Amino acid sequence: MVVTALLTTGVGSFTPLAQARPASQRGDLIQVEAESTRTPSQVSDFLKSAGIDNTEVRYGVRGYRITYRTITPQGTPTTATGLLVLPQDGRHTRLDLVADTHGTMVDRDYAPSVGEDDGRLSPYLHASVGRAVTAPDYLGLGKGPGRHPYMDTASAVSASLDMLRATRTAARELGRPLTGNVYGTGFSQGGQVAMALGRALSQGADAHFRLKALAPVSGPYDIVGQEMPALFDGRVNDTSGVLSMAYWLTAQNRLHPLNTHSFGYGPVPFAQFPAPLAPVVCRLRAAGGWSRSSPRPQPLSIPRTVLASRAVPRAPETPGAGQRRHTQPVRRLRTSAFRARSGSGAEPQAAPSSSAGRAWLVAQFPAP
Repeated sequence: MVVTALLTTGVGSFTPLAQARPASQRGDLIQVEAESTRTPSQVSDFLKSAGIDNTEVRYGVRGYRITYRTITPQGTPTTATGLLVLPQDGRHTRLDLVADTHGTMVDRDYAPSVGEDDGRLSPYLHASVGRAVTAPDYLGLGKGPGRHPYMDTASAVSASLDMLRATRTAARELGRPLTGNVYGTGFSQGGQVAMALGRALSQGADAHFRLKALAPVSGPYDIVGQEMPALFDGRVNDTSGVLSMAYWLTAQNRLHPLNTHSFGYGPVPFAQFPAPLAPVVCRLRAAGGWSRSSPRPQPLSIPRTVLASRAVPRAPETPGAGQRRHTQPVRRLRTSAFRARSGSGAEPQAAPSSSAGRAWLVAQFPAP
């Protein structure tokens, strides 16, 4: 393998890495770009500003955006990006690796490798105590192409596993080789990804990595048994529920199309229902609601003009100030989706809150 010169320049610089394997190989490292450098005091202040315990911080950190090869949900070659964070501890020993998978994010620029925001809190925390951290952006977020297949477990695992492989190469070329020990964690959406990635590693998905511990936090592990009921009984706040379900249904519809019949005037969702249920859905669409106690509705004939009047207006081509104001509150939701208001049983109740959970995680992994 041709060893590439290490990064020695400032943030924003990059070095294309020589390919040691065929271009189509999953996990191949394409590029490393220096993203951030933080002193111990800067890391402490960053964590403190988010309400996270910073007493464990020992080292400064340096972050790199890495671009690597992976696959789409359909199995075709693509690329993705992610954040690699290394401790600035003055040592040259091998490092254990924390695989940190982030929670729900609705904009690609919120991803760990791009935004100096919530997505870097946990990576900085773990790196500051002496571990390497890999934080995949997932497909369609960060600088990767395409749209994000939200809550598609298989592609989240393949992208995260390929990120581990690319991280192994990058860390070696940056002079901080890895031990092969992996500590998995993640929050919200990332909790589910962490659990699935942990299963893949424990089943021998890559011989270079050994799963040592797994700490998924507040993930949507049981959508049918817990998530869906909690959306309707008050355990999940309305804003988070609408956001997460709309995001999930939109992403899943791209992977498993629900609206395929156009009938000449656009997709008709109820056309996907079996014949006995179609009248019920027709009635819902026309009348705006139906309960189980209501008499079974009769088939309705909905004129094309009615369907057109109920269509969702198309957003302007260029976002204006009004749109921007409406998107800002959503940004603050990306690490708090599914958080419950009260009660028990919904997955948010199974783990500490975001900030408390990050501090708790450090205590679960043995000191390096």
